[in-house]
Amino acid sequence: MAINYGVFTISLDFEMYWGVRDKRAISDYSVNLEGIRPAIAGMLDIFTEFKVHATWATVGFLFFRNSEHLLANLPKAIPTYTDINLSPYEYIKNKKLDDRYHFAPDLIQKIISTSGQEIASHTFSHYYCLEDGQTIDQFESDLALAVDTASALGYKLSSLVFPRNQWNSEYLSVLNKYNIKSFRGNELNWMNSASGQEGQSYFKRAARLLDSYINISGFNTHNISTCLENKPFNFPSSRFLRPYNNKLSFLDCLKLRRIKKAMTHAAKNNELFHLWWHPHNFGAETSKNLDMLREILDHYQFLNKNFGMRSLNMEELSFLEKAYD
Repeated sequence: MAINYGVFTISLDFEMYWGVRDKRAISDYSVNLEGIRPAIAGMLDIFTEFKVHATWATVGFLFFRNSEHLLANLPKAIPTYTDINLSPYEYIKNKKLDDRYHFAPDLIQKIISTSGQEIASHTFSHYYCLEDGQTIDQFESDLALAVDTASALGYKLSSLVFPRNQWNSEYLSVLNKYNIKSFRGNELNWMNSASGQEGQSYFKRAARLLDSYINISGFNTHNISTCLENKPFNFPSSRFLRPYNNKLSFLDCLKLRRIKKAMTHAAKNNELFHLWWHPHNFGAETSKNLDMLREILDHYQFLNKNFGMRSLNMEELSFLEKAYD
């Protein structure tokens, strides 16, 4: 039996400072980091208002209370990246970590207490699966601890987002081993192909930026039955929601039109539209970013009423497998 409705899925890469630690000093990103909590509260309020379900792919470190709690629960094997700066473990040992930027058990509880919200994995340590030096055994050690850490607090992880979209086909068997049913793959075009940091050329980044405003790569919506063909299920991204940027704000109408048109295409053709961003993206210019989100969800509500489009998180998407049995 085919699915006769389109699906709108949102996934968020919930990582706080761990997601930018190797690229930015806290002092350079403090506005975004300090704004995470009000941004998440605002997002949850809007999700509730529009009855939108979302997946929050959460770095395992965030489940801990403080540095001491984390240091007592490290994995058996840590990644041996060739670029040592990519590993957070020396940073953990040598820094007095500010709880506000590194830990969030209160936020995780707030999220899971909100209807329709899924806590998923963003690996334990914000693990990079395509960087030189690390191994599949180290990835398994990382994922095993992510699953165990969440389970000890009553959370069952069934979906995963690979940090920096570095999904590695050779590692998918590890997801199956730990009952991770789905992951978010990349948009199916050359400019969004998975690669380590050395593969992220200026040209690819510039093309992605331009594609946010002008339709270069197409709608990037996905046939749901195709997504469900192999385990773990790949629910690819359709669009990264770029946060408000004052210098580019004159182009916001194009950015939103690009997203809405792709959503409409998915709704009319019974396909998947998968939108993602980081909560810390909304930490600065929070009200403007929330207004942008509200406009997108207002369009979802229109598509829901007129074409039957549904909002499903990644775990709920996995349940659609039964419709094809």
